Amino acid sequence: MNEPTGNEATGNAESGALVLNLECTLAAPPEEVFRMLTESAELVKWWGPHGFTIPAAELNLTPGGRYRFRMTPPDGEPFHLSGEFLEIDPPWHLVYTFHWEEPTPDDRETVVDLSLGSTGKGTRLVLSQGPFLTDERLELHRGGWTESFEKLRLVTDALA
Repeated sequence: MNEPTGNEATGNAESGALVLNLECTLAAPPEEVFRMLTESAELVKWWGPHGFTIPAAELNLTPGGRYRFRMTPPDGEPFHLSGEFLEIDPPWHLVYTFHWEEPTPDDRETVVDLSLGSTGKGTRLVLSQGPFLTDERLELHRGGWTESFEKLRLVTDALA
């Protein structure tokens, strides 16, 4: 099993921006992984850190279309995230904004860029997200995406 790699923050030399970069390899083909990234019934199976659930996921998968997820932590009140789809190129590329609806003072809207590439029998999934305002917010997202990718890997392994 390949663990997510490349999960280091990188700074944009010109702007000093904090950007998260991760990648993982999955056993399913790009078409299947893209479906897991873009269909509500599939997203709820893997999205979020371990112990979190997604009781509701609404997606309008069109450029300019919106999405909204309700996330429930193991011990706590539900919260929401939402955004807008900026680029959709099935099954290779997906770009959208990411916005916490109940933000903390250090939150800001970020852009998530997901690129998929074929590895023969599987898919290489590359994520870039940012810019973040603080290292702490970047680290929160690093943990969330790393655990989400672990859950996604379990779902796609079951399909292989």
